[in-house]
Amino acid sequence: MNFALILFVLVLVTGLVWLVDAVWLKKRRGKTDTDPWWVEYGASFFPVILLVFILRSFIVEPFQIPSGSMIPTLLVGDFILVNKYTYGVRLPVINKKVIDVNTPQRGDVMVFRYPEHPSLDYIKRVVGLPGDTVTYLNKRLTINGKEVKVEAQDDYLHPERLYYSSQFREQLGEVEHSMLNDVDAPAYIPDSSNFPGKENCQYNTAGVTCTVPDGHYFVMGDNRDNSRDSRFWGFVPEENIVGKAFFIWLNLSQPSRIGAFQ
Repeated sequence: MNFALILFVLVLVTGLVWLVDAVWLKKRRGKTDTDPWWVEYGASFFPVILLVFILRSFIVEPFQIPSGSMIPTLLVGDFILVNKYTYGVRLPVINKKVIDVNTPQRGDVMVFRYPEHPSLDYIKRVVGLPGDTVTYLNKRLTINGKEVKVEAQDDYLHPERLYYSSQFREQLGEVEHSMLNDVDAPAYIPDSSNFPGKENCQYNTAGVTCTVPDGHYFVMGDNRDNSRDSRFWGFVPEENIVGKAFFIWLNLSQPSRIGAFQ
């Protein structure tokens, strides 16, 4: 469901009702006549819908985390806020950038339209920038020939599934975050798609090495062995970017997570 398109249509419809009433219908009604129901509702809802549309399109947008691919940073059930302007101002619905602001940086948690099905929004961590060579072999990450620093932490217990994952602290650019590996999961990447730019990647039994094309980004989930990401379906085009996640504003089952991030 394209919620931005639905909001846009509602803004147009209610705005048209408000405009027609203001410049034409109101003058034809008597002073004691009541407004028709469709005029009353349309004129009342127009400013509210317009405000929501502007906030959601240009300022901030809420999302709910649907999967465990970003554990331990983000959990299923987290409701997060996404900054819509930090990577540039984009026109709603068509998602075309009209004003440059910043570009994604390594370590950012980014929301984007899934390249294989653009109607779906995905959230992953930015690992590779345009021109980077990203290597993920035997579950160790290297960027441009330099191995990313990691520090072992206490194992992470998945409470719903009652098993442990190895947990590490990883430094990506200016961002330090936790990530998980499962000891019994294979290092190779099974069932990778035939995605655009796949010729930039080399797969083997130890993992994958990719050179990120211009205007694209390489993203991965923090739950490394339970995330379908750029290793499987390729690069995120710049035009698919939605925004940068920055805040957990609600978790009904774990209220203590409110305000937590990274």
